[in-house]
Amino acid sequence: MGGQSTSTQTQQSQTAPWAAAQPALQTMLGQIGTGLNNTGLTSAESSALDTLRNNAATGNPYAGQIANYAQTLLNGGGATAQASNVQDNLAAYRAALTPYATGSMVGNNPALTAQLAQIRSDVGNDVNSQFAAAGRDLSGANLMAYGRGVSAGEAPVIAAQYNQDVANQLAAGNALYNAGNTTANTLAQMQQSDLANRGQGVSAAQSALDAQNYGANATLAEEAQRRGIPVQALSLLAQIGVPIAQLGSQGNSTTTGTQEKSGVDQFATLAGGISSLVNAFKPK
Repeated sequence: MGGQSTSTQTQQSQTAPWAAAQPALQTMLGQIGTGLNNTGLTSAESSALDTLRNNAATGNPYAGQIANYAQTLLNGGGATAQASNVQDNLAAYRAALTPYATGSMVGNNPALTAQLAQIRSDVGNDVNSQFAAAGRDLSGANLMAYGRGVSAGEAPVIAAQYNQDVANQLAAGNALYNAGNTTANTLAQMQQSDLANRGQGVSAAQSALDAQNYGANATLAEEAQRRGIPVQALSLLAQIGVPIAQLGSQGNSTTTGTQEKSGVDQFATLAGGISSLVNAFKPK
């Protein structure tokens, strides 16, 4: 009669980095181990972060001014503050030129009246003295000569003044028209500046809000650095240490075998076991 016997063997295998590189790798790992004890904040880093924290607690010293600037721009920045003065200037200019523009000043120049009076006086003195010397003063011929002399003297003056008055009327009309356009353009530019300032005020308002939030944002950034610096240091050490740790490997393997045995083999194995057991109990 035959039988089977089963045997199991376990083997352990291990690989290591190139032997020549191991001293350098061990030195590096030792330095990494030392570095793990120094991943916290240095005194300089801690002092710098404390300064940032204190500045954050103080806040932006210009926040109030930025807010006032933004509010001023949102209100137009005073771009139309002089609009009433511009309109008043146009009104005063119009009042001064309107009599000329409407023609009411044509022939109504006070200086012309005085000039005509002087012409009459000069003509009268000249003509009357001549007729008086001839003994014919106040005669019909005297009066006729005086009338003709006055007409001849006044006609060109009156004509010239009329032409000047008409020219002044036209010039006044054009001046009023141009003044109206200039005033309208000035007011329009003021309004556009007002709108532009309000648009800039929207951007400035965001800057004012950022200034108000400066303290909180600076505190968050400071605390993030306070937490992040040690983490960053650990990460750098891990980037070096972990690949080194993975250079070697270790593994276990198990092998199981089955062997067919004849009856004689089995009996021999059993007899050998009994003999070993009997020998163990024999007196020595």
